[in-house]
Amino acid sequence: MPPLIPSPAGAGRFAPSPSGELHVGNLRTALLAWLFARSTGRRFILRVEDLDRARAGAEEIQLHDLAAVGLDWDGEVIRQSDRTPVYLEAIAQLRAEGRVYECFCTRAEISDAPRAPHSPPGAYPGTCRNLSEAERERRRRERPPALRLRADVQEYTVHDVLHGRYTGVVDDLVLLRNDGVPPYNLAVVVDDAAQGIDQVVRGDDLLSSTPRQAYLASLLGLPPVEYVHVPLVLSESGKRLAKRDGAVTLGALAELGISAPSTAELILTSLGLPGTLPEALKAFDPARLPLEPWIFTPPTASSAS
Repeated sequence: MPPLIPSPAGAGRFAPSPSGELHVGNLRTALLAWLFARSTGRRFILRVEDLDRARAGAEEIQLHDLAAVGLDWDGEVIRQSDRTPVYLEAIAQLRAEGRVYECFCTRAEISDAPRAPHSPPGAYPGTCRNLSEAERERRRRERPPALRLRADVQEYTVHDVLHGRYTGVVDDLVLLRNDGVPPYNLAVVVDDAAQGIDQVVRGDDLLSSTPRQAYLASLLGLPPVEYVHVPLVLSESGKRLAKRDGAVTLGALAELGISAPSTAELILTSLGLPGTLPEALKAFDPARLPLEPWIFTPPTASSAS
């Protein structure tokens, strides 16, 4: 599949993984991404991030639910599973610049390896960075290698609309898994640039990974984007919302008699906005958005009746 030709106009996006139904937290982020894009005259794009988490039928349900809460989008829906050749081209570019090396570590080895003080959990300690060719040849006979970026910085700073300046750790992130699948950090960077996306609105649980992605984009010569990391929706126990928390999807809420427009109104009200998208768009002001997580209490059959 050839690279996409981005429009001269900027764009925002929502990019779910088709691993199941969207819950209220996902829908809230999607509505915010739409509001940020439309309020700034940007196009709004949907992309399905299905490289390694795809459940049969989930994409159709997700697209239906997004439309049901009032969202519209521009152009065709792009699927990452169709774009592996483009990701491999990006890796080839970095390899030609001497920025790629083979890594033979297992997850357990990475977890158990000693690392520098203050390194975050899971940061790669550089075990395979300077292996000799003889050692690499020996290890190739034991297991296929992943490909990693040879980073030349230890941290990188980005600016976020809601969080301001944020500096995070950059390690030698994976560019290609040892099963041949490109990982999220590479695919998202390549696709955002290819689709002309210059505004990324997503949950603030992804803020810590943003410096890695911005640094990778700079190495590939891709334009910077505007980041907006929005608060999550949490369960009553203070954890990230999940289907196990009860009626948190449109399907489950519909069974209680709560319609998709009513759910959209509930979400918009949690943001301090009027209850319909056209009204919310007119009133939308990022400076007035709540910055704390929304604690969602799922309705029960008795409370919904």
